[in-house]
Amino acid sequence: MARRRPRKKKLSEIPVKVTIESLAHDGRGITHVDGKVVFIDEALPGEELEFIYTDSRRDYAEGKVDTLMTRSEDRTKPECPHFGQCGGCSFQHVKDDAQIQIKEGLLREQFSSIGKVEIPHIWEPLTGPHWGYRRKARMGVKYVAKKGRVLVGFRERRNPFLADIESCKVMHPIVGEKLMDLSEMIGGLTIKDKIPQIEVAIGDNDCVLAFRVLEPPTDVDKERMRAFGHKHNMSICLQSKGPDTIIPIEGEPEIIPTYTLPDQSIEFKFKPAMFTQVNYEINKKMVTRVIEALDLNENDTVLDLFCGLGNFTLPMATKAGHVVGVEGDHPLVNHAKENAKLNGIENVEYHVADLSKDVSNQAWAKQKFNKVMLDPSRAGASEVLHNLKHWNPDQIMYVSCNPSTLARDAGVLVNEMGYKLVKAGVMDMFPQTGHVESIALFEKI
Repeated sequence: MARRRPRKKKLSEIPVKVTIESLAHDGRGITHVDGKVVFIDEALPGEELEFIYTDSRRDYAEGKVDTLMTRSEDRTKPECPHFGQCGGCSFQHVKDDAQIQIKEGLLREQFSSIGKVEIPHIWEPLTGPHWGYRRKARMGVKYVAKKGRVLVGFRERRNPFLADIESCKVMHPIVGEKLMDLSEMIGGLTIKDKIPQIEVAIGDNDCVLAFRVLEPPTDVDKERMRAFGHKHNMSICLQSKGPDTIIPIEGEPEIIPTYTLPDQSIEFKFKPAMFTQVNYEINKKMVTRVIEALDLNENDTVLDLFCGLGNFTLPMATKAGHVVGVEGDHPLVNHAKENAKLNGIENVEYHVADLSKDVSNQAWAKQKFNKVMLDPSRAGASEVLHNLKHWNPDQIMYVSCNPSTLARDAGVLVNEMGYKLVKAGVMDMFPQTGHVESIALFEKI
């Protein structure tokens, strides 16, 4: 009888010893094994370690730390007990001051390697609170019969399942410390398995939770939710379909959260599902930096592209002669107009437009603008840059939540369109995560 060959160990069961070479843009450590790049969670440059493969593709592989042999000076003990399981944070193992330094290094590297542009002057990083800063979020909800309870929070790291967490340290504590209370309340509803998510919107003074409901709650359900809201000082809303269906529970007043920009004496109202910056302290500093860097005065006519509900438009209008805000989301534009009226600002106009297309024939686009503000999504503004030739602005301010697309667009502005990069820097909008918020100023040569 032939002897059976011993079963080979699966790749993921074999620890591999490596030295971490650098960091990826999402904060994972980078190394190479047999010529293939490997991305390793919670690994820092210079560390020697053994890792376990978690995935292997033709062009790259992924892994997790098995044994740490040498520790980086930047490493620290994560403060959240759910770190590593919950996918909401990826940088808690890095000291706070090192996090922003790493992100600044990533910004420089992206500009150089992707945009082929060197940053001549770096802005001092904008920093703020490292915990309890997050005021906007979409939390997942899942009733798990085997656990006998409802999970509330965020998805597991690199996994579609909701993480089993009891609190969230980066969320504002009015919500972040109430996850178990939310779990218990939802668990007592007849529709506990028909609520997939909660939209969280926390203003300066109010907290609104919009529950997505796949089936209408009973009167008893509504009373339970109402009592929870009163107890925890939250406004509970129901969302039956899209964002425009969010309404308070019958008999409850509609609470519209607000946030302020004290340096410009401006107040914004926003609906729960509308985009606002998650970190109010950094947003205040960011807006002030934009105003000061553009050195606005009454002779300036400014174009604010991807203007949202006017986060930059209205503050700039307090200094400039005229500001035009353009956004593709019609409800946001309507709300921006309402915020202009709320603040008594009349030297602004707002328009709805698909900025990925040629807008040169639209009436607003035929105006002359000497300064342009860009604040696009993670995809960047590459489809918009070709429109700049119609205005030929003297200055362009670009705020980005994705340094790689900012670097790509910077390469176009500098190497193809006759602009020079004056200054760039990072803003710590998302502490404890790998997300990098950045800003860059360009001037016409």
